[in-house]
Amino acid sequence: MLGRLSELMFVEAIRIFLESMPANSRGWLSGLRDMHVGEALRLIHSHPAEDWTVDRLSRKVGLSRTIFADRFTDYVEVSPMQYLTRWRLQLASRLLEQSGTSIARAAAEVGYESEAAFNRAFKKFVGVPPGTWRKKRLAAIAQAQTSDPTISDSINQA
Repeated sequence: MLGRLSELMFVEAIRIFLESMPANSRGWLSGLRDMHVGEALRLIHSHPAEDWTVDRLSRKVGLSRTIFADRFTDYVEVSPMQYLTRWRLQLASRLLEQSGTSIARAAAEVGYESEAAFNRAFKKFVGVPPGTWRKKRLAAIAQAQTSDPTISDSINQA
């Protein structure tokens, strides 16, 4: 019950924050204020592995391809496909932090049909291949856990 209450309080806080944002503010939170961009963000976030294209997203939200792409880019400050790629790679990085998840599985779970395409996108976005990133990240987590035991507790709870 307390968990649900805290979720509702968080949603209300975000709603109030969105209402108080200046009209000219930009970023994904600003995109939530627009009915069409907000729906596209919801679709991307709820189904990241879906085979999204600008055309498909625009049809789902009821706008022409050009108007949708312009509106999305205006509000979010990146194109819909750039946003989708970034979101997928953020999700994949979380999966890669789990030692039991292979690179191929992480790639497939976020919508990449080939591990090679995923490796190229990850390296372009992050700067290093996913295997190298995972080794460094897991080493950093292990280092943090040994230097501060409370970090271990907070990571395990997350």
